[in-house]
Amino acid sequence: MLKKVCSFILSALLLQVAAVPAFAGTKAEKEARRAEKVRTQLAKLGTGSDARIRLELRDKTKLEGFVSEAGAETFAVTDASGKTTTVGYGQVRKAQGNNLSTGAKIAIGVGIGVGVTLLILYLVYLSNES
Repeated sequence: MLKKVCSFILSALLLQVAAVPAFAGTKAEKEARRAEKVRTQLAKLGTGSDARIRLELRDKTKLEGFVSEAGAETFAVTDASGKTTTVGYGQVRKAQGNNLSTGAKIAIGVGIGVGVTLLILYLVYLSNES
């Protein structure tokens, strides 16, 4: 019985040690995943003056403005003064977009429409009651 327990524990430890390098990636792979994540976020955000963004780069530089253009390897951020800065996706440490998604805009519009409809129905009800 003791041999079975010890062999089970030993095999579990060996499997765990063998699996750890498979999950750990090289630094280049991690940077490539981070750059792809930033590229995906910017694709959702879009370009133009409505695509407001706040960035923190790896060199501790902070940028704020809108995404004026987005390419395969770089994108351009234009600040309030009109200065355009080209940034590589790999240079970004943190990105935060400041616009609403299409779904959020639709939900807000539907909410306003329902509110106005309920208000009109309530006013009609009050006028018929008197």
